Amino acid sequence: MKVLVTGGAGYIGSHVVRALKESGCSVTVYDNLVQGHAEAVSGCKLIQADIGDSVALSSVLKDHKPDLIMHFAAYIQVAESMVKPSEYYHNNVGKTLVLLDTMIKEGIRNIVFSSSAAVYGEPKKIPVDEGARCAPANVYGETKLMVENIMSAYEKAYGLNYVSLRYFNAAGAHPDGDIGKDHDPETQLIPLVLMTALGLRPCIHIFGSDYSTPDGTCIRDYVHVCDLASAHILTAQALMEGTGSHIYNLGSEQGYTVRQVIETSCRITGKKIPVMDAPRRPGDPAALVANSQKIKDELGWKPEFSDLESIISTAWKWHKHHPGGYRD
Repeated sequence: MKVLVTGGAGYIGSHVVRALKESGCSVTVYDNLVQGHAEAVSGCKLIQADIGDSVALSSVLKDHKPDLIMHFAAYIQVAESMVKPSEYYHNNVGKTLVLLDTMIKEGIRNIVFSSSAAVYGEPKKIPVDEGARCAPANVYGETKLMVENIMSAYEKAYGLNYVSLRYFNAAGAHPDGDIGKDHDPETQLIPLVLMTALGLRPCIHIFGSDYSTPDGTCIRDYVHVCDLASAHILTAQALMEGTGSHIYNLGSEQGYTVRQVIETSCRITGKKIPVMDAPRRPGDPAALVANSQKIKDELGWKPEFSDLESIISTAWKWHKHHPGGYRD
C-alpha cells in the first residue's frame, strides 16, 4: 500500500508513519514543518509543502500515486482557536477542502482523517459512543466536525471513502524513546507535568478544582500514541478492502483526574511536582471518556500501551532524554 501522510512530521503523524513503514507500506510525508519536525521522520521521503498549495499537492499526487491519504495537518490548540477562529477555519477546513478537491481531481478516493473527541462538546452521557450528539464547545472542535460533514457529502457526490478517527487525549511516546511530543507552545497536561518535573516550568496549573468528580478536577481519557498508530493501520487496511466509510472513537475507556495524572507522574519520575490551583477554563467538560467498542468489534483494535503507567513512563523517557525536544 502506498500512503501519503499530510502533517506526518507532527506528533501523532510521525508515530503513524513509523507504524506504516514497519507494516511494509510505502510512505511519503507531506508537511510544511510549521509544527512538525523533520527529525521525527528521519529516513522517510519528506516533501516540505503546504496542503493549501493545490499545484504542489497535485504534482505530488501525480508523481506518487498513493492508494490512500492519511490527513493530520491541522492547528490543534483549543484556547487559540477561540481567539483566532479565522486561522483555524482557514487552515483546518479551507485547506482540507483543497486536499479533498485535489484528491478527487487526481482519482484518489481513500482518506483516513484525524478528528477529535472535541466534536462532542459537553457530553450528556459518559462514556461517549459514536452515536452521541455532536455539539462542539470550541472552534477547534467545530472545524473537525465540519470536515467530517464535508467528507460525508463528498462520499455521496464523488465516491469518497473515508474513516474519521475521533481521538480522545493522545499521550505517551514511542517506547524506543527517539520520537515523542515536541510542541511549542505546549498545552496538554502530561507533557506540561513532565516538563515541570524536569524544572523547565515552575509549576503545573490545575484549571478548576470544584468539578463534580472524585477529587474535584477534570476527568480525561488518555490513549497512547502508539495505539492510535495501530488503529490507523487497521482502518487503512479496511478502507482498501472496500469496507466503506466509518467513524470511530479512539480512547482507553478509562478516565483519570488531573490530580491522578500528577500523582502518577510524581511516582514515576521520582520528582516533587509543584501544583497551583487556577480558575476553570471556559468550555472544559467535567469528564470525557470514550466508548471505543465499535472499532474493537469491527476491526479488532487492541490497545497495548494505554494504561496510565505506560503512557507516563514512555512520555517521561522521551522528555527526560530530549528536554528541548528534537533540538536535543
